[in-house]
Amino acid sequence: MTHLVPPAIPASVFDGEQVPGLVGGPVTGRFAVGGADVVMGSAGTVIIAEAWDVPDRSGVWSAGEVRLIGPAPDPVRERLVGQPGGRTGSPLPIHLAVRSGEGILYLGTARVGRACLSGDVLTDCALRLDSPLRTDVLDRVRPPLPSADLPGLEWLGEVEGDRAAALERFVIGWYPADGPVTAGSPSAPTGALPAGLRQFYRLAEARPQVLGVQNGILPGPDLRTTRLGKMLVFGTENQGGFDWCLRWPPDGSEADPAVWFLEPDEEPVAEQEPLSGFLIQFSLFEAAVGAKYTAMSGNLPAAQVEQLVRPLHPVPLRAFWPWAPTRFHVAPGLVLHVSPGYSGAYDVWAGATHRSALAPLADHPIDWTRFDG
Repeated sequence: MTHLVPPAIPASVFDGEQVPGLVGGPVTGRFAVGGADVVMGSAGTVIIAEAWDVPDRSGVWSAGEVRLIGPAPDPVRERLVGQPGGRTGSPLPIHLAVRSGEGILYLGTARVGRACLSGDVLTDCALRLDSPLRTDVLDRVRPPLPSADLPGLEWLGEVEGDRAAALERFVIGWYPADGPVTAGSPSAPTGALPAGLRQFYRLAEARPQVLGVQNGILPGPDLRTTRLGKMLVFGTENQGGFDWCLRWPPDGSEADPAVWFLEPDEEPVAEQEPLSGFLIQFSLFEAAVGAKYTAMSGNLPAAQVEQLVRPLHPVPLRAFWPWAPTRFHVAPGLVLHVSPGYSGAYDVWAGATHRSALAPLADHPIDWTRFDG
């Protein structure tokens, strides 16, 4: 059989009669996955999504990524990622397209970049386009989301004064509450803990994600002392590479105690900010890392970073995290952190509550590893 040559220009229009040519002959399977059609044949796969921007539905996520949101039927999982514990996914080409008012727009070929499974079920699959979409094409196949009210920066003015108020305003503005606060929650210990940490646990009662998505503040029942009992471990790195600690037991002379960074078999190192500043920094870092919409790039020269952060507001705190001293810059609905990379360069990571909050970063000539704007 003669196979149809895919359209040469991304977002050119084709019709359903061309699909058999792309999949290599008769269609052997057709499935609906999260609002997208997955059409399979002996020589390829065509995935046709809708022209929308709905985070929990299949569709174009960014200029370089289309997401297939499951659960996906077993044949789709086997075609894209293989069988559990067995072979990998098929090497057959994957063609992506979007259905819009203009017809079916062909986007190009892609490969599986990330796949999430729950048991044997494919729940989320990120497909990386071999040729990223131009901005004008992206706006056709992923119509812009409606504008949103972004979390403000009122908290920023409190950082150099009332840090407890700054923390509370940031957390409440950034995270919607999961539900009413439950009195006596086990995540909110009292007793001898410093006031700042008690406040943090109170905020986490209605917003448990505040405890962290990359690294974490330990839930109250999991607080522990170090082997010699001289420090209280209250935070930990996600792979156990280090802990954050307080001197224990407290001597009562420090209302805002130092936070100690502790690696296994190493002497503790004090964070540059005491607990009140540390908890703001921890919250900013985790907000950026755990955000739905992110932008990241690495090994940027200092001059380029200075241009990038110029329209943003610096957070007036000393550097966070002795492993990679990190500073924060913010805008409404946006947190960006900058940390040292290799050979005098820098890594940047931004997280946003809405795509539109990434707009201040969009016009910079940066080779983004990921950009969800």
